[in-house]
Amino acid sequence: MSTNNPFSLALNFQRELLETTIGAVKRGAVAGEQTERLESVDVGETPSEVVYEENKVELLHYEARTDEQHGTPILAVYALINKPFILDLQPNRSVVRRLLDAGHDVYLIDWNEPSRLDRHLTIDDYVNRYIDNCVDVVRERSGADRINVLGYCMGGTMSAIYTALHQEKVRALGLMAAGLCFDGEGGVLELWGDDEYYDPQDVVDAYGNVPAEMLDIGFALMDPVANYVSKYVRLYDNLENDDFVENFARMERWLSEGIDLAGETYVQFLEDIYQDNKLYANEMYVGGEHVDVESIKIPVLQIVGEYDHLIPSETSKPFNDVVASDETEIIEYPTGHIGLSVSGSSHREVWPQVAEWYFEHSPADPGAGDEHEGHDDTAAEDDAREAVEIEIEDSDDDAESTAESGTDTERTDVETIDGIGPTYAERLREAGLGTVKPLRDADAATIAEAAGVGVKRAEGWLERAREL
Repeated sequence: MSTNNPFSLALNFQRELLETTIGAVKRGAVAGEQTERLESVDVGETPSEVVYEENKVELLHYEARTDEQHGTPILAVYALINKPFILDLQPNRSVVRRLLDAGHDVYLIDWNEPSRLDRHLTIDDYVNRYIDNCVDVVRERSGADRINVLGYCMGGTMSAIYTALHQEKVRALGLMAAGLCFDGEGGVLELWGDDEYYDPQDVVDAYGNVPAEMLDIGFALMDPVANYVSKYVRLYDNLENDDFVENFARMERWLSEGIDLAGETYVQFLEDIYQDNKLYANEMYVGGEHVDVESIKIPVLQIVGEYDHLIPSETSKPFNDVVASDETEIIEYPTGHIGLSVSGSSHREVWPQVAEWYFEHSPADPGAGDEHEGHDDTAAEDDAREAVEIEIEDSDDDAESTAESGTDTERTDVETIDGIGPTYAERLREAGLGTVKPLRDADAATIAEAAGVGVKRAEGWLERAREL
């Protein structure tokens, strides 16, 4: 019988309608069971302790998950407008755990919610008071003169400001989806915040602190179909999938638990950074001091989402061209603003690279007395390099002879070169550049492509390889 036969078409329609109805009934039956699951999910489960408190601010120190920890700790700085457990959403999608499992010592600032009395807190208070005090606590507890910083979103912007003002306390700076450059590439938020249409002072005059609900609705309206329709359709389609329901519930809990933003900080942030682009233009002042971003000489890593509509990658990446550091890198991954921290693929592809980057740009034992600034090698790094050189020399009774013949560098693994850790070494091995000789015979562009790094870093490896 022809499929175009009216009777056949009607029969097929009835069959599809019946299947849809049966599916709806089944999902309806489990909806009640899943309600409890939606309401009872846990977040931020990685064990930690509060090691410092000031006003509403709490500094968390996470329990180690490896026998040994890297000597240079990482301080995570999140935004002021949401709770930071997005960095520790669930055990298998936790940025905190990824760093801990890699052997890093991790701290995190929990800003908590400002009261009405805190409406006059400024960027100066958050950067030069709260962040600086937390950095000093971490330095004192770890014995490191300089620590690593990882700033996310608005926390990344404040981390960049902090580093420009207190570079002597920061070893390496990671900026994750950080709003830094607003010269027409900032998407909808930059357009909505344009001084032609919007005065942030009006909100503060009306409310004091900026209500979390207002910010939440504004962010949701940037993509109303996805935020008010599509995600609930996906939940309905996956009601029988316990893992999906739990993941959905954790994200909804984070989205629903926004916190108010101190009024004065909101005005400064919108006017100085969004509207006037003073940070990128190197014209910003905080606490009466010039935030000289062009003076930043330490290693800088940008972690950006290719599909980030809140902070488009073009509002982050140009910052690397402004700083003075010759050790800058960008990891751009095809995900969104939140996907950088919670998507499964980001945890497989991005965070191992980030953990490795921090290892490569900080000594394992950063003891007191490190007086170097910017990207200069520390005494510990010099000692490590000297030890490698001695080991290579001692590997053969006639080091000079073997160097001339090339047999020593043919056997010496690239991981002995300062700055090449296990992840990059494995990539180089796969490209046939796993030992010193083929590496130093290659050009920087080939090395960079094989390892997935910038050409500048590859040139540094090449220079060290040719010194062996």
